[in-house]
Amino acid sequence: MSDKLIIAVSKGRIFREAMPLLAELDITPAEDPEETRKLILPTNNPDVELIIVRASDVPTYVEYSAADIGIVGGDVLMEYAGNGVYEPLDLGIARCRMVVAAPKEGRKKFNNRLRVATKYVNTTRDYFAARGRQVEIIKLYGSMELAPVMGLADQIVDLVDTGNTLKANGLETVETICEISSRLIVNKAAMKIKHNAIKTIIEKLARVTGKK
Repeated sequence: MSDKLIIAVSKGRIFREAMPLLAELDITPAEDPEETRKLILPTNNPDVELIIVRASDVPTYVEYSAADIGIVGGDVLMEYAGNGVYEPLDLGIARCRMVVAAPKEGRKKFNNRLRVATKYVNTTRDYFAARGRQVEIIKLYGSMELAPVMGLADQIVDLVDTGNTLKANGLETVETICEISSRLIVNKAAMKIKHNAIKTIIEKLARVTGKK
């Protein structure tokens, strides 16, 4: 485990919305990850580094001590099977919804066996099972809205923000599974070894986000 505090985060919306929060803690990356190929970014604080990883890999890096702290979407945590992280704070950023969506026309009835396309296989299975519905789950990694259009699936489970992409592809929300936002997660061993540094970050972020 490095002497430095390592924070794992993914490119994109979460990074963009997390950086102002970290800036309030006087932590700013030396480079923009969108403009560099580097995956380890030093910051203005010599004791803190950022690592840029795939969003779905953030909990893995944190659980296995490659990072001390991670900033990750609640959807990823719902799908993640590990248990080696603490989740001390909801940062309230990168908000969206996880929904079940289907074509506006010709939607299948719920008492039939549905095909559901999603990258959230575990979450989708648990959601439908809890409601006593038997579904066939088809795992996809992107362009989820295309699956019902091309007859691959009857419904999809995916994240939506404005819902404009659903509308543009003739889909509508059938059910909202849950509200999603990004969370701060912490490695369990690091919480003990680097307790003071991590506790300080948690407390400062709690104040910044209004969660005292």
